[in-house]
Amino acid sequence: MAIASDQHTHLDIAPVVAELRALRVRSLESRKREIHPPKLPSRTILKDVIDGLATVLYPNRLGAGDLNDEGIDYFVGHTLDANLHRLQEQIQRELRFKAEQDGNLFPDSQEIDAQAFSIVRQFAATLPRSRELLDTDLHAAFEGDPAAHSIDEVLVCYPGIAAVINHRLAHELYKLGLPLIARMIAEIAHSLTGIDIHPGAAIGPHFFIDHGTGVVIGETTIIGKRVRLYQAVTLGAKRFPADENGVLIKGNARHPIIEDDVVIYAGATILGRITIGRGSTIGGNVWITRSIPENSNVSQAAPRQELFIHGAGI
Repeated sequence: MAIASDQHTHLDIAPVVAELRALRVRSLESRKREIHPPKLPSRTILKDVIDGLATVLYPNRLGAGDLNDEGIDYFVGHTLDANLHRLQEQIQRELRFKAEQDGNLFPDSQEIDAQAFSIVRQFAATLPRSRELLDTDLHAAFEGDPAAHSIDEVLVCYPGIAAVINHRLAHELYKLGLPLIARMIAEIAHSLTGIDIHPGAAIGPHFFIDHGTGVVIGETTIIGKRVRLYQAVTLGAKRFPADENGVLIKGNARHPIIEDDVVIYAGATILGRITIGRGSTIGGNVWITRSIPENSNVSQAAPRQELFIHGAGI
């Protein structure tokens, strides 16, 4: 039996580990941060929390399959309590991280805990309203897609609904001052569905994204009631202004306003703080950078046709 030599079985990783540590320390020092900064919220835990909250909102379809009338309230209460406590821990992490970013390297733990508890209570109070909005989204999907056979099918199958569930919850957390957790929840949906909705976007009821892959909705987008989007629609910014130091100005209104009863077909790109008037239909693959009046129909220009005979024009 051949015996492998030590030089072929021992990986000398100590120098690599030391060099990686030196790079981390240098990076932290360049940003004037602690060697052991506060932990960021966990994407894995947030995914579990959102999945748990979705079962709270729709326990009969997304929860345990054998629930009965006697046990459903217990299931909802137990699941809600457990996931709110897990969310509270993640909120504490974001609050500590924000304090560190603001220069407070040693924030008061009791103050952080109290603030996180207050935010969780406020967020819990928004869940019935989120359920009401999601019910309108489910009906919009069912009524807007002839391939849908039931509301239940829409809830458990449609990627647009999965993305909107995450968005409705993330948007409430965003409004409560948790942009990092909200963005992480949005990116979880983005990874799963290919639909990228910034948690800052304000979206009205009866919202439906059909198919959905490649849809992008920017942070300051405002969407009215009964709006329908198809795949690869972009509601984005036209330009990114910078300050006198060349740093991008953040938070300014730079994305479109989509008024009520608008339909936007696949591949349309709408950029800048412009308004698409109520009742309008935006055709596929158009590029729009100016406001559109109410009840407009926008489509691509008719293709130019030329007839070449006997090689003419070649």
